[in-house]
Amino acid sequence: MLRILTLAAGLSGAAGLSQFPEFSQQYLQRLSGAVDELRGMAVAFDVTAKMRGLSREEALAQLEGTAFKEDLRDTMGATLARYDRLQADYDTMKAQSVVQRLSTPWNFADSELAQRTWDTFKPALPLTVDGAICAAVGFVSGWAIMAAFLSLLLWPVRRLLAA
Repeated sequence: MLRILTLAAGLSGAAGLSQFPEFSQQYLQRLSGAVDELRGMAVAFDVTAKMRGLSREEALAQLEGTAFKEDLRDTMGATLARYDRLQADYDTMKAQSVVQRLSTPWNFADSELAQRTWDTFKPALPLTVDGAICAAVGFVSGWAIMAAFLSLLLWPVRRLLAA
């Protein structure tokens, strides 16, 4: 019975993690789209600031004086910071293999993009080497977690039977 449970956990882990390459690809596509969208705003802001002889930070600092300007400064500052963060994430993820992305989950840090990717995610049959590697990692992880859990759960019983 215990072997069946650990095998089932391993197969569940394999099935689940084998979907990571497809999810990763879809997330990367959304990330690229978000970066492209924000790039236009960032470039326009930076060009306007440069025309006035200002850096980005100096231009943001000049948006003070009225509630509207300060709200605009805060919104633009957050937008520019998000653009910089997403651009850095995209550059990092684009250069990584799927297995490297699996080992660096913090690159999927944008919760809005991750949620939108998950909402429209469609599982795919993992017919690539990356899919097979992820499935193998999932199988071993699922099996090991279940085996450790069952071992811990049955530890008191084994001590009683041994005595």
